[in-house]
Amino acid sequence: MTSTAQRTDKIFFLSYSPEAAARLRELGSPFSLNSGGGPVFTPGFAAGAPAVPPCLPCNLGDPAFLAAHGLKYAYVGGSMANGISSTQLAEDFGKAGMLGFYGAAGQHLGEVEKAIDRLEAAGEFPRGFNLIHSPSDPALEADLVNLYLRRGVRLIEASAFIGLTLPLIRFRTHGIRRGENGAIETPNRVIGKISRVEVAERFFSPPEDKFLKELVARGELTPGQAELASQVPVAEDVTAEGDSGGHTDNRPLVNLLPTIIALRDRVQAQRAYAAAPRVGAGGGIATPEAAAAAFMMGAAYVVTGTVNQACAGSGTTDLVRRLLAGAGQADVAMAAAADMFEMGVKVQILKRGTMFAMRANKLYDYYRAYNSFEEIPADIRATLERDYFRASFAEIWNGTREFFLRRDPAQAERAERDPKHKLALVFRWYLSQSSRWPLAGDESRKLDYQVWCGPAMGAFNEWAKGSFLEAPENRDAVTVAYNLLAGAAALTRLHALRCQGVATDPRLARQEPRTKEDLAKFF
Repeated sequence: MTSTAQRTDKIFFLSYSPEAAARLRELGSPFSLNSGGGPVFTPGFAAGAPAVPPCLPCNLGDPAFLAAHGLKYAYVGGSMANGISSTQLAEDFGKAGMLGFYGAAGQHLGEVEKAIDRLEAAGEFPRGFNLIHSPSDPALEADLVNLYLRRGVRLIEASAFIGLTLPLIRFRTHGIRRGENGAIETPNRVIGKISRVEVAERFFSPPEDKFLKELVARGELTPGQAELASQVPVAEDVTAEGDSGGHTDNRPLVNLLPTIIALRDRVQAQRAYAAAPRVGAGGGIATPEAAAAAFMMGAAYVVTGTVNQACAGSGTTDLVRRLLAGAGQADVAMAAAADMFEMGVKVQILKRGTMFAMRANKLYDYYRAYNSFEEIPADIRATLERDYFRASFAEIWNGTREFFLRRDPAQAERAERDPKHKLALVFRWYLSQSSRWPLAGDESRKLDYQVWCGPAMGAFNEWAKGSFLEAPENRDAVTVAYNLLAGAAALTRLHALRCQGVATDPRLARQEPRTKEDLAKFF
């Protein structure tokens, strides 16, 4: 049956038909609706008739973001620690005209340098590396910035920052200069990932004077460079991160994104930068509807995370991918974080099939309640050694002590004087290893797996159910990206009809997963 567009006294309605759905999915072809009761669709635009404009995936987002980073599409594969956002993912995204970040957090410097080598050998394409805030190990943050500067890394995604730090400012301001046309040029760029207004404001603002003065005193900036740095934002792009996997404040993106955009506008009005900072959206982007909503709210770009972990090419194992493929939206929980354990910071993880959330939170409760391992009641100590550590506290401490003697001797020395700090370091050993056991495929530790995951993973699984993307082995990050962008574009076209007073059959909004080959004509 042919679909018709009919006007009544109350409403103009577009009913469902395969033809109507196909027309909406032909993203580059504008059409109008015929309200006279005949064929619904007229190519191009007809005077006085509701019209659907073209909307290709490359039209979504902010063109200035695309130009700044040399991209075709406003789509970013965000960084996930321990190399989960792998060099393979970064390469795949970059060669597809998108932007991928390597997940350097939790990796040894040697491993990060190997990742730089691999991506350099893969050719020229957009890419970046992660810099995670490390308040419990500031030397690590400084060493990573040293590596990035030495190797000519030009773009970082700065994540989990509570306050900005000297190494971050050093990276951003390195090589700043005034170009031949008089404009300030900043070779190094930062994309800040935030979920708090006060942190976003620091990224939108120029570096604090205390940092610039210290860099000048250390000979890493000239006074003239410091003056230039005081006129540019720390980050030209800031991602408003909603309810995501890993570090998150569980903010609803629909509330957070407009707030951060409004903050950007206030800062821009005050600072009058040559180009206003841009705001992207991450946390919860795993379906075409979510991507379309983010772009319609004004996101310059969208960032995906956990859904990429569930794809081939990520730096995890097939076992983890299968666990993620079985997740629902409620199968997540907040658990104590290894890197900011003493501060009480939590990360969002997959709770289905693992006891990690419960165990991690108990460790934090014990840390708060007791000043040493010896103070903990004997029955609880026995449970920790048997079920958590699978070794004695003394054995785990010996290994932990050896690690810190090599990495940061002050931590080991402090622990020898302060039993509570020793307790924290041993508990952090468990929390840290729990994110590595799944990457190593250690099935004996399955109940202890820490798999970073947000509710968007469940939304993706629900959207993909019954399609070729339901099976984890068929999930490819670029195919997923194509679907999210093409689906968002089709939904934007459908929304254009609604803005003209046309009611549409809800089935027209459904964006079924399509293969990369089927979508290639739009990319």
